[in-house]
Amino acid sequence: MADERKPPPTPKPPAVKPDDGQGAVVAERQAAKVEPPRMYQVVLLNDDYTPMEFVVMVLQEYFQRDIETATQIMLKIHHEGRGVCGVYTKDVASTKVESVLAAAKRSGHPLQCTMEAA
Repeated sequence: MADERKPPPTPKPPAVKPDDGQGAVVAERQAAKVEPPRMYQVVLLNDDYTPMEFVVMVLQEYFQRDIETATQIMLKIHHEGRGVCGVYTKDVASTKVESVLAAAKRSGHPLQCTMEAA
């Protein structure tokens, strides 16, 4: 004879009592306090080897600066050792730093770009 086993009985769901409206709970919505994202400055650092024209090109291409603004920022970097290119959210600032460093490396320039909390 074959050994036949019956599966265990499935439990029955608990009986649902009809809601008579007694004990109903009303939840109030609380306004979520959302803070704006933290901002970061993208900073170019001066060195003695990167041409000024390359710095101006970087400011125009990666930071959408016009020629006059890019030249002013480049001169500030040249004279003061550093200059702020823009203020962005963390992800955008990080991407811009990586893009500038990659462009400088491709062109063979030691230009340094960093980000810091604004």
